[in-house]
Amino acid sequence: MRATEKNYFGRLLAIMLITMVCCLGLYWLPDELFGIPIKRVDMLSDLRPEDEALLSDSTDVVLSGALPIDSLSLSDTVIIRGFNSQQISQRNVTYQALASSMPEDTTGTRIEDYSAGHTGLYQFFTSLNRLRSLNRPVRIAFLGDSFIEGDIIVADFRAKMQEYFGGRGVGFVPVASKVEQFRPTVHQRSKGWLTRSILSDRKYKYVLPGLLFDADSEAGIASISFKTVDAYPRLEAVSSLKFIYSRNTQSEIRWICNQSKDTIVDILPATDSIVQYEVEGRFTDGQLRFHKARGLRALGIALEDNTGVVVDNFSLRGNSGMTLSELDESSCMAFRNVRPYDLIVLQYGLNVVTEKTKDYSWYRKRMVDAIRHVQRCFPEADVLLLSVSDRSHYRDGAYRTMPSIRALLRAQREAAAEAGVPFWSVFSAMGGEGSMVRYVERRWASKDYTHLSFRGGRELAASLFDALILEKELYDEMDKKTY
Repeated sequence: MRATEKNYFGRLLAIMLITMVCCLGLYWLPDELFGIPIKRVDMLSDLRPEDEALLSDSTDVVLSGALPIDSLSLSDTVIIRGFNSQQISQRNVTYQALASSMPEDTTGTRIEDYSAGHTGLYQFFTSLNRLRSLNRPVRIAFLGDSFIEGDIIVADFRAKMQEYFGGRGVGFVPVASKVEQFRPTVHQRSKGWLTRSILSDRKYKYVLPGLLFDADSEAGIASISFKTVDAYPRLEAVSSLKFIYSRNTQSEIRWICNQSKDTIVDILPATDSIVQYEVEGRFTDGQLRFHKARGLRALGIALEDNTGVVVDNFSLRGNSGMTLSELDESSCMAFRNVRPYDLIVLQYGLNVVTEKTKDYSWYRKRMVDAIRHVQRCFPEADVLLLSVSDRSHYRDGAYRTMPSIRALLRAQREAAAEAGVPFWSVFSAMGGEGSMVRYVERRWASKDYTHLSFRGGRELAASLFDALILEKELYDEMDKKTY
């Protein structure tokens, strides 16, 4: 009997040891398995110390001259912006003097301008100042990941820009979207399209949206439906409806708009490059039907006015930003002829940050390459880099900022400085350390402690708008003193 008891005790001990090893091993599971995200379990979290270097406030310090701009960057700036070396130097001095005397914006988070002579937003602000004589809208491309999908942040930022500078409409709308069911700024449906993404089908020639749509090759029929909304100001009706496509041979297009009151039937012009087909009037809803559509490749439609400000949302779930280096330069040239941009905002980082990674120097290098490639593809546009937001994990019985967030934030700021572009810290605008917890408590963010709600997006949109207007005032004053 005693031998049996010893045998049971040995088995129990073995089971306990195996269970403990398995539980400890859960910490080393990958962040994702077969495309399914895995929540890591750390049995020793209460014993594991936080990385003090990453918890420091050093990442909130502006890199004032920390990464000097090389002579090539300075030469490029002189050529592009039209300033000589003396003016560049004068602008640097004037900017610092003006910035030190101006009040902070509502969050205390200013734009950090790492461009030579503080010219990083010169094209954008110049276009805003010349809006009445520009003969086109000032266009902003807002690129990002799931943090801005569904028009979170972008919807309220667009509303503020259009209220201040004029303009109407949601702008670019892709043929199809994974989030079209909960996007509050436009209602859309599509049928008969095959989606290609820069994240999975990299052999195609992509531009800023990162998506292409091929009409059904068998049926030869496809359609796009839309309806404007009044959930936000200046979206209910637009004066220009554009269909943007990159390949066509013989498609017939039928426009049915405004509850079937207006119908247009036409042969869609053939092309093997990005072009647009535009109809002007007053539009609140419509359907685009395509027949004989074999070979038709589209990007999307645009609902907008041809005056004021247009803000396009190019969110792509799962994008790290590094794929921007793979944009096709010749296709981007054709795209900017159709949609010339004055400002390109880059919002990335959530798909890169992990609990284990502490060194993001590799990401900094890749993003510098990506930024420079975007500048080559869109030389007339300014680039503004946004940082990663706060993100929390469960540690020591509470949700806290992931230490690796600060490591990534530092790398992103250094990337902006090395590339010589303006930078805005979303992390600081949210409130810094622990801000995601406060956002969740206020229902400004979801309980994954990663993504914002539309209410939280409204707060960040207001902060970004305020920061841009403050920076524009600095530029306007600087221009007066450097000519």
